[in-house]
Amino acid sequence: MNSLFVRRNVKVLISILLFFVFFGCSVRSNKTIIRMQKMEEGVSSPTTEAELKDAIKKYQDRVNDIQLANAQVGIWYKILATRYLDSKMYGEALKNFQIAIQYYPENQNLYYYVGVCAGYMAKASLDYNATGSTTEKFNYLKLSENAYLRAIELQPRYFRALYGLGVLYVFELDECEKAIPYLEKAISIEKRNTDCMFILARAYYVVGRYDDAIKIYDSIISITKSEEKKADAEQNKKIVLDASYAN
Repeated sequence: MNSLFVRRNVKVLISILLFFVFFGCSVRSNKTIIRMQKMEEGVSSPTTEAELKDAIKKYQDRVNDIQLANAQVGIWYKILATRYLDSKMYGEALKNFQIAIQYYPENQNLYYYVGVCAGYMAKASLDYNATGSTTEKFNYLKLSENAYLRAIELQPRYFRALYGLGVLYVFELDECEKAIPYLEKAISIEKRNTDCMFILARAYYVVGRYDDAIKIYDSIISITKSEEKKADAEQNKKIVLDASYAN
């Protein structure tokens, strides 16, 4: 990295720091900002058309520098969060994905990963003080739910978020009825995803929709090449049939 590049970036960072130190303060502070900008950019009181165009360009360049710096910071947080996720450090990953969202608030992937990390943190939320409280675990589960929902709001056909939300409702929140429309939509997107089909069939079974569950298990049996999955589907189908006959 050459010295010119380093000096330029140091200058940009110092300018940003000074901006936030003075921004939002008194009128006198605003005057300080204006004076600082004049000194840095060489713009005083433009009068001619040429001077005005030159002043606009100089300030626009500064805005572009700040925008570029913020974009890069957001990317660094995404990379750092992904590294933590790969290392199964879900708490640190969650913190950094949340910060990255401040820079990219409409990135559905970031919300999906918040959902994933929050789900893992819910499992890690043990009652260490033996108080009987499950508040922390519940809060993580609700964060996971809200994150998946936001990802789906941004991208309605986002399979991973639909699947993740379905898993959350079926296995963690015990709300199979809520899971069904999301899992049905996920299956409509990836029609041969047997993992998703197993969860949808379970949800159907729990809410008493036995015929629908049987159809899903039959589909799994017909399309899977895994003998283990076929055996699981056949066994689960028998359980559903027994339950339907009993009712």
